[in-house]
Amino acid sequence: MTTKTRPFSLGREVPSRIGQYKWVYLWGAPLRAMHWIAAFAVVVLILTGFYVGRPYFMVPGEGSPTNLMSWARQVHFLAAGVLVATAIIRMYWLLAGNRYERVGALLPGGRDLMRIPTVVGYYLLVVPEEKAPRYLGHNPLQQLSYTTMYALSVLMVVTGFAMYGQADPDGFFYWAFNWVGGVFGGMQYVRFAHHITTWAFILFILMHVYLSLRADGMEKTGTVSSIISGGRWVPADEKFVDEDE
Repeated sequence: MTTKTRPFSLGREVPSRIGQYKWVYLWGAPLRAMHWIAAFAVVVLILTGFYVGRPYFMVPGEGSPTNLMSWARQVHFLAAGVLVATAIIRMYWLLAGNRYERVGALLPGGRDLMRIPTVVGYYLLVVPEEKAPRYLGHNPLQQLSYTTMYALSVLMVVTGFAMYGQADPDGFFYWAFNWVGGVFGGMQYVRFAHHITTWAFILFILMHVYLSLRADGMEKTGTVSSIISGGRWVPADEKFVDEDE
């Protein structure tokens, strides 16, 4: 496969590949739909969550406080319900999906764990692309980060429902999640854990978008578009770590 040099990107010249490519189907329609629905729900949760936690504006009406807080709280709760629904479907898809979507794709094995330092070096532009392990699906660092975010999502849901239930001591959510306050040592700590985890999501989103765009720009194999189309064009003569595993 031949290459030609194009203007440098991120301080390093990036070759534009030309040659034979093959189409690899990675992400099924259900997973792609879950990805975008969950992404939208998380953005709504962040925006409304910050408002519920500390209202950054109020709009009075006819001499009485507006119901904006109530509206934001309900939207926040509905978005949480949507996120939980996608999570339930994702749990099923961990068993029903293809090889790149199943549970094994989120749990790196021993050999993959050993490759993490090299992957990190590649992201930091220390390890050249030709020496970095190439994956069709998620590399081990992505696997660990996504699995961590799934675990944090459980924490967000549990703490969020616990706080939501406090408004109705006779309701289902108070009955089902009031124990969370005791585990954390008080609802103030539940709220703190919920707030801190929100920032973890924000940092993950920023890094996820950056690294996806970076991979798309440097590798030229449609990493970003794959979550829309379902697949990627990859060099036909290139060997990938997870191709035959």
